[in-house]
Amino acid sequence: MLTAQWVCRRCIKALARPQSRQFLRLASTDAQTNLPLVLLQRARNIAAEHDKLASTLADEFDSKTAKRVGELSRVAEALKEWEAARSSIAELTTLLQSQDAELRQLAKDELSTTNAKFNTLATALSASLTPRDPFADMPCLLEVRPGPGGMEGRYFADAVFRMYRQYCSRKGMRTNVLKYETVEGGEASTGGASESPIQEAVLEILDAGAYDQFRGEAGMHRVQRVPATEASGRTHTSAVAVWVLPAFPENDSDMPNAQSFNDPESIFYVDPREVKEEKMRARGAGGQHVNKTESAIRLTHEPTGITVSMQDSRSQHRNREMAWTLLRSRIGQQRREEREEEAWALRNSVLSKDKITRGNKIRTYNYSQDRCTDHRSGLDVHNLPDVLEGGETLDKIIDSAKEWLINRDIEALIAEEEAAAAPTTKGGKKAKK
Repeated sequence: MLTAQWVCRRCIKALARPQSRQFLRLASTDAQTNLPLVLLQRARNIAAEHDKLASTLADEFDSKTAKRVGELSRVAEALKEWEAARSSIAELTTLLQSQDAELRQLAKDELSTTNAKFNTLATALSASLTPRDPFADMPCLLEVRPGPGGMEGRYFADAVFRMYRQYCSRKGMRTNVLKYETVEGGEASTGGASESPIQEAVLEILDAGAYDQFRGEAGMHRVQRVPATEASGRTHTSAVAVWVLPAFPENDSDMPNAQSFNDPESIFYVDPREVKEEKMRARGAGGQHVNKTESAIRLTHEPTGITVSMQDSRSQHRNREMAWTLLRSRIGQQRREEREEEAWALRNSVLSKDKITRGNKIRTYNYSQDRCTDHRSGLDVHNLPDVLEGGETLDKIIDSAKEWLINRDIEALIAEEEAAAAPTTKGGKKAKK
């Protein structure tokens, strides 16, 4: 006959005692959701569609289905990681009720780490639900032009242009100076750096994904400093406008058909019959070649009035190629803005456009305070020389701008989902809250 296992009287009473209601509730419910319900429901619907299509694809391959599965996989994976973290939090919360002090402490320590991860995964899931920028994987053109501020604005434009070139060099990104046009005025030295008065400069960043990396840099960059020509030491305020446009791979076959400038259905397509080309002599320094050879090219897109001139190369053929590259990018960006305006008007929302005006002040560089402020993200950093040299401090600013863009897209998505979920009146209109 087997003997029963010995159990002490205290343990028998503890096992016989009914568990508290609070403990049972924590053990049976999920951790608190840190996502708006409209986004969570959207993510679950997308994940369900992904699983259904993936199952269909396993039985029979179809290129359209495979493409759709690839588009949905980002959301499905993000949701899976988020739900795994939420389950972990629920289990750890239950363990906090344990009578074992050591186990409670371990659960508490682990819960702190998991909660931080949970919030990060929630942001990643929300970002995966936002529409991906159609130009995100493309190279880009970064245009720098002086804004209000006279000659001081031209000098600072050179500082901003050099900042981005040095940033790309530090990151190992391939660049090409498409245009660097200065005006008469001579060089000036500010903060130990030599600056030339710029009329316009265009930097081509050849790496794929450069547009997504730099799209948050578009806007008006304001500077507050004492110019080298200021005798009384007064601080001047001037500004520089920065445009970020999608660029094109050298081989058109590397570009998706929807973005090809040879496809009449593409927003990048420009009918050569609508472009007026003018040949002229280059201006500025360059010796006898400038005076005797018509190497400069000016292209005018007559339907939009967009004009591009190029004279950086001695070769007329090379100037024509660079002018067409810039013209296509500007036209493509303008068409994209028009389409986005129409789409957002239907959603009753306001689009923050990429058009640059005086009101688009995104950043301030204050020399006397050794400070750089991004007005969208609210980030203040010091060590301004490192910022202007494209150093690691600039990384923090660019990352904060990218995070601000993501949060803006998430807010727009939440508003769209809530508007779609709002009850309708008998007249078919959305009920006002």
